[in-house]
Amino acid sequence: MRQEVSELLDKARRSIKTAEKILKDGEVDFAGSRAYYAMFYIAEALLLEKGLAFSSHSAIIANFGREFAKTKILNPKFHNYLIKSQDRRNIGDYAIGSHLTEEEVHEMLTWAKEFLRAGENYLEQAFR
Repeated sequence: MRQEVSELLDKARRSIKTAEKILKDGEVDFAGSRAYYAMFYIAEALLLEKGLAFSSHSAIIANFGREFAKTKILNPKFHNYLIKSQDRRNIGDYAIGSHLTEEEVHEMLTWAKEFLRAGENYLEQAFR
């Protein structure tokens, strides 16, 4: 596995831990952002392992869909999780007067953990 891929997966793990900590402190919107970034880093890592690198969030999400969801290398639900989480992150980061709910962020964290396990399993299989 490439060093950069390993580092991105580590960032994803740290983002999940940080999201859990700040959610306990009542920072719901910021926790949602960290949960989204965990999934973003996982998608970026998986694409990078295939030799694909992109500079924008939309490009990473679209190409993850093309390379992993449409081909069913990974369950297409992970692409949906990524899209929904980006939408929620945009509310938490940019909306005035709108906020994420704790339930939405807990769901995002569940998705992030599931996505991380699937990504790690895929990479383990690829390097056997």
